[in-house]
Amino acid sequence: MSLQIYSKKRNFENTPEPSDKAVKSKSKLSFVIQRHKSSHLHYDFRLEMDGVLKSWAVPKGPSLNPKDKRLAMMVEDHPFSYKDFEGIIPEGNYGAGIVELWDHGYLSDIDNSEKSAAEKKLKTGLNKGILKFRLFGKKLNGEFALVKIKYKQKNAWLLIKHNDEYAVNENYNSEEHTSAKSPINKLLLKEQASILQE
Repeated sequence: MSLQIYSKKRNFENTPEPSDKAVKSKSKLSFVIQRHKSSHLHYDFRLEMDGVLKSWAVPKGPSLNPKDKRLAMMVEDHPFSYKDFEGIIPEGNYGAGIVELWDHGYLSDIDNSEKSAAEKKLKTGLNKGILKFRLFGKKLNGEFALVKIKYKQKNAWLLIKHNDEYAVNENYNSEEHTSAKSPINKLLLKEQASILQE
């Protein structure tokens, strides 16, 4: 998939975000979830396919409770290198705000097939509008689905946790699982401290 839309929205001289090179992982497909505090707080849910990160903005963040059906708006593909990005996108740039890693790991199809077979199944599911996958992360594990829905915007999906051994019954709030010790939060605290000393 082309990264032209990603590049058109960004001026790489003014943003620390990575440029638009498509690079594939070597052994397993990667996933990343980034907490993005821009004009509206949301979580960016990204799954590797075809050397890029297929991306959805999830306003309420992911959930481990199968009863939760989180709205997920599909956005432009992001380069594979974006999986490691944390930083502050300066004012005046697209998506200006704070980006921090919330969870990351690798993914597969439901059957946990080897990489090429898993990627083929995932792409088929994506094209059909019913994408089922398994995550192996630090916060999110087990089976999930992204299901395309009829909505006023054509890029609307639902992110749903399958009822497996990793599912929970209680309320799940992504904000309660955000780490204050992340590198970007440490940087922000340092900047705030320097401003207070001035």
